[in-house]
Amino acid sequence: MNDERKVLPQDRKMEKWLARLNPVLPKKWLLILAGVMWTGVGVMLFRYAVVWLTHPLSTLSVLLGLLGVSISIAVNHFQFGKLARKNIERIISLNDKACLFSFQAWKSYLIIAVMMTGGILLRNSSIPKQYLAIVYAAIGGALFQASLNYYRQFYQVIR
Repeated sequence: MNDERKVLPQDRKMEKWLARLNPVLPKKWLLILAGVMWTGVGVMLFRYAVVWLTHPLSTLSVLLGLLGVSISIAVNHFQFGKLARKNIERIISLNDKACLFSFQAWKSYLIIAVMMTGGILLRNSSIPKQYLAIVYAAIGGALFQASLNYYRQFYQVIR
């Protein structure tokens, strides 16, 4: 039996149409895209923490802010930094041109959705904002620190 089937003109049209839905770019730009996303989210979360801790500003809020920054260093070292380096290795292993959305692994998009939902629920919870700021400063600071790995790798690629 012949398993090969004849490629019809409408099949080629469909393939071309589907190819347009897959935006591709050189993988070195995925490093920048991932870095910008991690930086942007990190800065946004850290900004929430700063606003919550400075209205009103007190000795307690300064101490809570320092605690959040300290935790962010540990979170970056033990978790986000490793995750960023693993993601960089995955990006480097991709073809020269890759899908725009492959700057993160597909399963990471589910984790991102869960984290966003959790963040929204926490922001709208009854937890006092100055205590919630510790979590936001820790995660935001760790994301920002880990994002530097992407820029460092991009610089190495373009050199």
